[in-house]
Amino acid sequence: MPHLSPPAVVSSIASQSDADAFRALNEEWISRLFTLQEADRAVLGDPFGRIVGPGGDVLLAREWGSGAVVGCIALLAHPDTVFELAKMAVAPAAQGRGIGRRLVAAAIDRARALGAARLFLGTNNKLAPAVHLYEEAGFVRITRDRLPVADYYARADILMELPSDARR
Repeated sequence: MPHLSPPAVVSSIASQSDADAFRALNEEWISRLFTLQEADRAVLGDPFGRIVGPGGDVLLAREWGSGAVVGCIALLAHPDTVFELAKMAVAPAAQGRGIGRRLVAAAIDRARALGAARLFLGTNNKLAPAVHLYEEAGFVRITRDRLPVADYYARADILMELPSDARR
């Protein structure tokens, strides 16, 4: 029987070193697959001011034992209790261990706790494993005109929302 490592522990961002890990994890994949945009830099450079302060959260997955940050996901607060799932990343060495699935589930639970009326996300077809995770979690595809925000990332060619019955 194969040895299964204990699951990562998921908790909210709490320190500057957490913020640095959040930035590094996201800069790695965004720079590798896309172009880091000014909006990315602003959010990644100041998660306490840009995400936590306005009512959102950043959740981090830490290795059991070492506490090393191996994954992250953000909940961005928008007006009218709308939240956006964003900036999900899992360190390449930690992929394939269910960390992304744990992060998405924890983010949905956290959005509920924050009183989310709507939960949406934008992703890209280059990120097929992430799209699969979101679909498994109950997100459904929506068209750009159904987005609850204007001026959204051009690289997001797949838009999704968690139906209200799945948020309960």
